[in-house]
This record gives sequence, structure tokens and C-alpha cells, in this order.
Amino acid sequence: MNDTHKLVSDLSEQVSRLVKDELRLARMELTEKGKRAGFGASLFGAAGFAAFFGGAALVAAVVMLLALVMPGWAAAAIVAGALFVAAALLGLIGKNQVQRATPPVPEETIASVKADIDMVKERARR
Repeated sequence: MNDTHKLVSDLSEQVSRLVKDELRLARMELTEKGKRAGFGASLFGAAGFAAFFGGAALVAAVVMLLALVMPGWAAAAIVAGALFVAAALLGLIGKNQVQRATPPVPEETIASVKADIDMVKERARR
């Protein structure tokens, strides 16, 4: 009986140690993945920053191209106007998408579940 008690005690201790080791390993793995995700996100930010400046240079090139056929101020005003129109359209589309996403309740799924419950209740009555 004493041997059984010792085996159960040893098993319990080993399972406890195994769980602690697995949790420590999981924590280390998540820390490493978090560091990589943070680094990746910063690289995405740097890419966005570089793309912004590339877009700005492209806008400047369009202004300079238009300045060959009209005064520079007019070329800059036309490009700015086009950018403002694009910003307004993108803003309206974004606003529409946000409104469609709120409230963040799965309305279609809730309606489907209610329909399923009603069907089950109706079949149960028969």
C-alpha cells in the first residue's frame, strides 16, 4: 500500500512539474512570437512610411508634369483638388463600411439560431 501511495505521489509531482514546464515553454514561445510580431509590425510601419513618401514624390512629379502646360500654381491646385476628391470618396466608403459593421452583433447568426430554435420547438410539439 505504501508503494502505491509513493507511486501516486510521484506521478502527481511529475504531472505537476510537466504542466509547469509546458507552461514555461508556452510563455517563452509566446514571448518570442510577440517579439517577432512587434518587429514585423514595425517593418510594416516603415514600409507604409516609405510608400507615403513615394506617393508624395509621385504627386510632385504629376504637378511638375502639368506645370509644363500650365502655370505651376494651377497644376498644384488641380492635383490637390483631385487628391481631396479621392480622400472624400475613400472617407465616405470607409464610413459606410464602419456603419455596416456596427453594432458588432452577429445579427444574421442570431436570426438563424432563433429560426432553428423555433423549428425545433415546433417539431417537439408534434
